[in-house]
Amino acid sequence: MSEELAEKLWGVLEQVTGFIYPNETELHWSILIVVYPYLTGLVAGAFILASLEKVFDIPEVRPTYRLSLLTALAFLLIAPLPLLLHLGRPERAYEIFLTPQLRSAMAMFGFVYAWYLMAVLLLEIWFEYRRDLIVWARQERAPMRWIHRLLALYSADVSPEAVAFDKKAIHVITIIGIPSAFLLHGYVGFIFGSVKANPWWSSVLMPIVFLMSAIVSGIALVLFLYMVLTPLRGETIDMRCLDKVAGYLFYAVIVDFSLEALDFIQRLYESEESIKILATLITGKLFISLFVIQVLLGMVIPLGIMVATRLLGVNEELRKLLYFTSAILIQVGIFSTRWNVVIGGQLFS
Repeated sequence: MSEELAEKLWGVLEQVTGFIYPNETELHWSILIVVYPYLTGLVAGAFILASLEKVFDIPEVRPTYRLSLLTALAFLLIAPLPLLLHLGRPERAYEIFLTPQLRSAMAMFGFVYAWYLMAVLLLEIWFEYRRDLIVWARQERAPMRWIHRLLALYSADVSPEAVAFDKKAIHVITIIGIPSAFLLHGYVGFIFGSVKANPWWSSVLMPIVFLMSAIVSGIALVLFLYMVLTPLRGETIDMRCLDKVAGYLFYAVIVDFSLEALDFIQRLYESEESIKILATLITGKLFISLFVIQVLLGMVIPLGIMVATRLLGVNEELRKLLYFTSAILIQVGIFSTRWNVVIGGQLFS
């Protein structure tokens, strides 16, 4: 090798501070793993919104309380399905409860899921609907009478003392449910954040960012469902409730945006070897999904819409349209966030 060529190669090698190869032609974690944290985030966010009425005594959000609980239950029941469909042998999934590896975060999540489903969500819903189930059982004919009696666990006490006990039980369960909801979704961020070998995932802020984006997506979903289902039931949308929920959504988006910006700024400040790899990733394959969909459509535009709504004092009908649009854009942005985390971390090696 000539001396001139050796000097040129050495000059090139001095510029190499990391490596990124396009050899990951097959992604091991597919769209199903993207859907899973998105669904658990909806569960956690919807439950947090429900807690505002029972724990923090905010009466304006009362019309969304039951809707929030049922939304959380519906998505919690289907949340494991993407994982099961991703497995090669889903019929063996039950073994995680029989022979768990106690040091595995994934194994322990099975117990967190069971706790949140049976000891928190189902129990709170039962206490909330117990009196109604008893009344329905007395009014309906068979077979709905039998179904309602069964769901009420054959309880027949609708005295003021029993109803007061139900309310106290709901209050206690909701207090327990708040940290449980944090654990339910924060663990997903913990899984990704603890992968030290992947600079796209490895971050101490990952669990917090996941949790905050979950609150954003859950509130936005309940807002969307409330605006869709209320007219279908022949009822009038409570604008005080809608404005209050939209206000909490506004502040949640601000906090979520700030946390994600803080995470990115911290990475830039550290300027580790991996920063050039990440820069190549976000300016290339993830540019559309990250900057256009997640940041612009999912955060900046909804924030601008809600700021304009507050400053301009628009009428009710226009506010409904703007809130509805913001909720949809936020859902698209949060799903893009999950995509960028799960898929983006597999686009380089």
